[in-house]
Amino acid sequence: MTINCKGNLIDLLSPKVMGILNITPDSFYDGGHFKNETAILNHVESMLNQGASFIDIGAYSSRPNADFVSESIELQRILPIIETVLKHFPKALISIDTFRSAVAKQCIEAGAALVNDISAGKLDKNMLQTVANLHVPYIMMHMEGTPQTMQQHTNYSNLTKDILFYFSERIALAKSLGIVDIVIDPGFGFAKNLEQNYELLNHLELFKMIEKPILVGVSRKSMIYKTLETTANEALNGTTVLNTIALQKGASILRVHDVKEAMETVKLVESLNI
Repeated sequence: MTINCKGNLIDLLSPKVMGILNITPDSFYDGGHFKNETAILNHVESMLNQGASFIDIGAYSSRPNADFVSESIELQRILPIIETVLKHFPKALISIDTFRSAVAKQCIEAGAALVNDISAGKLDKNMLQTVANLHVPYIMMHMEGTPQTMQQHTNYSNLTKDILFYFSERIALAKSLGIVDIVIDPGFGFAKNLEQNYELLNHLELFKMIEKPILVGVSRKSMIYKTLETTANEALNGTTVLNTIALQKGASILRVHDVKEAMETVKLVESLNI
């Protein structure tokens, strides 16, 4: 199971880690932490040295009730960061966290390698065709509504079956347009309440029937810190526990804030399969 990133075949049979670089002022955990070039480059260097295969850059917070950000502001935030990161780390594989086709196109043209779309193309009718034209891997996530309204969309007839059907439809459409490399993300925390997040994790292995790599992003999310009655800052141990479970249930990519700990988790879980 591989994806082609800028001519590099990435083997996802061995799980990989995607490090998060939020350049938004309002992300739930690290918003506003990386305000200048030095801080950004130090963080990227640290994640790469710790073993991250991908760096996921987002300029629009998708946390519940996040503020709206215009397309022009999103581009103003993200394009200089791509240029800076690739200038210093030319081999870095950058994933662009956006649901806008114009942002995806300009970022890929600037040197990014993947598109990570929280809406699976449902928030921009041009996204799927744009990704097909760009010939890059596409991460499609399950979400209902928008970041501003998603927590009002938590009614499902059968959570797992509904999400499996959602992916079957979106994948069929993506493939019909010519998208080759597809990764699915069940969307923990997106249009799902606390109990639904754990139900989804409990049945994660069922998503292997889709025969696409599975990305899991639970890093420091409220499903952890609300359950433990703590905070995002204190949710690293809980993140490691859930990442371990996700790997055992078939996750191919862990999207995380803490790369070192995630890499250790991958190494230990893989050792069980020797």
